Amino acid sequence: MFTGIVTDIGEVRSLKKNGDTRIAVTTAYDTSTIEFGASISCSGVCLTVVDKGEDWFSVDVSAETLSCTTLGDWKEGSKVNLERALKVGEELGGHLVTGHVDAVGDVVSVEPEGDSKKITFSIPANLKAFIAAKGSVTINGASLTVNDVVDEKSRTLFGINIIPHTQEKTTFGDLKSGDQVNIEVDILARYVARMRDI
Repeated sequence: MFTGIVTDIGEVRSLKKNGDTRIAVTTAYDTSTIEFGASISCSGVCLTVVDKGEDWFSVDVSAETLSCTTLGDWKEGSKVNLERALKVGEELGGHLVTGHVDAVGDVVSVEPEGDSKKITFSIPANLKAFIAAKGSVTINGASLTVNDVVDEKSRTLFGINIIPHTQEKTTFGDLKSGDQVNIEVDILARYVARMRDI
């Protein structure tokens, strides 16, 4: 489990395709404190550490994960939002995040709003029940608050304001119209919707 508070921006240093794809990510984390088998959220995808060095760690990514997240588009130099797994007793600064991506969303627009940026995203219409104004959503591993929601026939649009601090401490400062992002809906919204269907 994670909280959606990004604590490092890593960079893809290598990709090797065998049966799966092994991706090495450069990090500022003290890798001596990262155990083999540890979970790290990589732009919202929970991945398992299988190797490490002084300033990097590696993860194996299956074809399934590559096909249903943005990781299939990663290349050397790609920037990655990183968060280590939540430890019991730590501050829960965002919301509960599993690292299981529900959909790939699209950046529709990026507009300045004061010192912040208003970013509008689109997701498939089948996820509209899980996105609510003032609710939580995870985008590329970051816990964010939804400002507004517009339901269309084939998709749902929602807006997020990204303050300067978040632009600096995550990859959101580089997002532009047409980019794709990993979306995880709020786990509480998921279970409430399931209970209503029973």
